Amino acid sequence: MFQLTGLGKQGIKNDILSGLTVSLALVPEAIAFAFVAGLEPIVGLYGAFMMGLITALIGGRPGMISGATGATAVVMVALVTSHGVEYLFGALILAGIIQILAGVFRLGKLIRLVPHPVMLGFVNGLAIVIFIAQFQQFQTTDGAGGYRWITGEPLGVMLGLVFATMLVIHFLPKLTQAIPSSLAAIGLTTFVVIYFELDARTVQDVLRDMSGNPEATIAGTLPTFHIPTLPLTLESLQIILPYAVILAAVGLIESLLTLSLIDELTETRGHGNQECIGQGIANSVNGLFGGMGGCAMIGQSLININSGGRGRLSGVSAALFLLAFILFGATLIEIIPVAALVGVMFIVVLGTFEWTSLRLIGRVPVSDVLVTVLVTCVTVWFDLAIAVLVGVIVSALVFAWEHAKHMYAETHINENGSKTYTLSGPLFFASVQTFSDLFTPANDPDDIIIDFANARVYDHSGLEAIDSVAERYLRAGKTLHLKHLSDECHYLLKKAGDLVEVNVIEDPTYHVAMDGAGQILEEVAQKK
Repeated sequence: MFQLTGLGKQGIKNDILSGLTVSLALVPEAIAFAFVAGLEPIVGLYGAFMMGLITALIGGRPGMISGATGATAVVMVALVTSHGVEYLFGALILAGIIQILAGVFRLGKLIRLVPHPVMLGFVNGLAIVIFIAQFQQFQTTDGAGGYRWITGEPLGVMLGLVFATMLVIHFLPKLTQAIPSSLAAIGLTTFVVIYFELDARTVQDVLRDMSGNPEATIAGTLPTFHIPTLPLTLESLQIILPYAVILAAVGLIESLLTLSLIDELTETRGHGNQECIGQGIANSVNGLFGGMGGCAMIGQSLININSGGRGRLSGVSAALFLLAFILFGATLIEIIPVAALVGVMFIVVLGTFEWTSLRLIGRVPVSDVLVTVLVTCVTVWFDLAIAVLVGVIVSALVFAWEHAKHMYAETHINENGSKTYTLSGPLFFASVQTFSDLFTPANDPDDIIIDFANARVYDHSGLEAIDSVAERYLRAGKTLHLKHLSDECHYLLKKAGDLVEVNVIEDPTYHVAMDGAGQILEEVAQKK
């Protein structure tokens, strides 16, 4: 499970160079997400460093990159605005504990409940979100506290550099695999801008625009231990608990879905429960060392995988390179053209979007296509966690509706004059009405058999439906036998006790088991 790096020296080289590439892409996003959350840039950079390092070492998915993300930043901003950054650090510690408990209680396996159409919608929605997020790099301050789109020559230079970066990333692997194409593209674009003295926006320009401080820099020191200074009272807990729960849920959903995507791309399998624990420890450490926390990052993870990063060393090296930038290399990182990073992210978008999903229309059920489109739209317009929740609920309802149609019965009258209903299909909350409509007590003979050999009872609604049918035959003065109930149904009937007054009578002719859940049918037999 602990795969520090890929096989051989080539694996080590790929992981380190891929980590360097990822670290360059982490800088502007960490800064941007820090401002989204209302925090200082260094808080976002610390968060990206600690999330990346800890999850790479003890998380459940080698090669996956974690850091400060927009999904968690939009949750943080309300807490920071209303109560301050210290309450955020407290919420991160609590969110981390919740995530650790999710891993300890093995809740990571719940990601299996996410249907494939929801996964497609998630991936497509994130690709669109990443694409739209790059547009802010085509804006600059207008001098009056607002932003304006760049035009004219600066726009032409920006577009040219973006296109050139994408061309290098696409064609370089066809010539050589010695260096990650994304890293080579960033280096080449930076060289061109400096050598030809092009008027191109750099990481330093973005930092100055966002902070409003012409002296702004990403330079800093090592994170220091700091216990959040908030009152240890029930009132404080009531403030941070809702945010902690939401942060934990959003972080785990995005991380586990990203884990599933990386599993598919690498044809390997990560460990969801261990990833929950890794994410939790990383967020708690962020709360104690002044970082903004976060979760897995699909864009950076794909950059890492596409650049050859497979082992934990790629995530570790990305975090350590990021720390080196903060401590020693701020001036070098700040001169990188934003266009180079935008070009890298556009390639990620092209690789992330599931283009095959556009060909699904007419080949898969319409409901699956609608779920994919729904999840994509909700991801773009609202939030990832809400999108996945909506997708799972809609998929579950569609599944229930479709399977409710599968309940039917074949009938025949045997030599003794008894009418047998041979059921097929699942009996649960969505099919109880169909089940009830199968029976006609007023027109049936005096002895009725319901054969469950090809049917299954799944929930309390199904038990109540059986109880209701038994009562209808009781009122009509007729005898009802239940035959071939499954072991699960016997268990449900026994556990329900007198909540469901149905008696499964042992009859030597039908060989059905006896169950003591009620006395209705025995009373009918005695009256007769």
